[in-house]
Amino acid sequence: MSFFQNLAAAFKGAAVTPRAPLGRSFVSPWAEAFDWRGGDARGPLNYPVATREAYLKNPVAQRAVRLVAESLGGAPLTASDPALAALVNATSAGQALIETLASQMLLHGNAYVQVLRDADGEPAELFALRPDRVTVVPDAGGWPAGFAYKVGERTMTLDALDDFGQPNVIHIRGFHPSDDHYGAGCLEAADDAVAVHNAASRWNLALLDNAARPSGALVYDPGEAGATLTAEQFDRIKSELSAAYSGQVNAGRPMLLEGGLKWQSMALTPADMDFATLKAAAARDIALAFGVPPMLLGLPGDSTYANYREANRALWRLTLLPLAGKVLAALAEGLAPWFPDARLTIDLDRVPALAEDRERLWSQVSAADFLSPEEKRRVLGLAPEAA
Repeated sequence: MSFFQNLAAAFKGAAVTPRAPLGRSFVSPWAEAFDWRGGDARGPLNYPVATREAYLKNPVAQRAVRLVAESLGGAPLTASDPALAALVNATSAGQALIETLASQMLLHGNAYVQVLRDADGEPAELFALRPDRVTVVPDAGGWPAGFAYKVGERTMTLDALDDFGQPNVIHIRGFHPSDDHYGAGCLEAADDAVAVHNAASRWNLALLDNAARPSGALVYDPGEAGATLTAEQFDRIKSELSAAYSGQVNAGRPMLLEGGLKWQSMALTPADMDFATLKAAAARDIALAFGVPPMLLGLPGDSTYANYREANRALWRLTLLPLAGKVLAALAEGLAPWFPDARLTIDLDRVPALAEDRERLWSQVSAADFLSPEEKRRVLGLAPEAA
């Protein structure tokens, strides 16, 4: 039973929509050998395990997520109200809000922001809840009526709206084609590639632990047909080989064989040894899932972009700005009861990667004599002039 199904059973009969499985995973011989999922590798993806494997143990996935999240967290914001800007840019319990929300959207596909209020009912802090601890509690019609937040054995239910129609929790979610309440994260698409990349790395590590070369076979040849080693002889030879000839410190050490034993080398095929190509392909799939040009992650063999400047511009145009628009629009909508004209956007004129594009746009708009000054400001995304 999944986490969300277990949580649903604890609601004392409340109708809770269970979390859709985060995808199924490809089972390669290497994944089966290392069993890093801790169970049936074909079962639903376990989010805490998946994030540990992808973010904490996979350098490509972690770098891709951090590149997107930290870029958004450090992007210059423009707000319609200074108090709104201060609220969004502030940290809560050590969280950098925008960076945290971007990471959660990439990994989980859902982000939940609790609106903490002061004694006067005004927003004091915005706190990002851990999405794997949150379950949507729908009403009789299927619309989200609340959010259950579970920590350990304790569960706290937050109403979606208070008595005045103001939101207690802002739910930001990515698109999911078959789920009404939860979004799909990039990690779902990258799951297989992460499993292959990690398994290939551990396979290579196992080769290093075994003298960094293909293993061979000790063949018993006493010269008599049908003769075999005794169980005691077999166990003794096995233990001596493990103690004296395996591992990095024993790489290349000469082997002394007793009478009747000969060494038969065994080579792997080129396809079996092509782990570099396997890892490179998996790494590119991970970068693709998170929307990061492989060139920016230092992956070899990428010639899609002429240089880093073009790749960085593509990252902003195709990944960062759409994600920022989704997160900032959701925050502005959720905070609209307190800031009626709430507007949060990225100040494109202060983003170095977009300087060339903005310069070209400014030149084109400035040369458009058929536009009025007010129309030019709207084209450039500027606020109207104060009367």
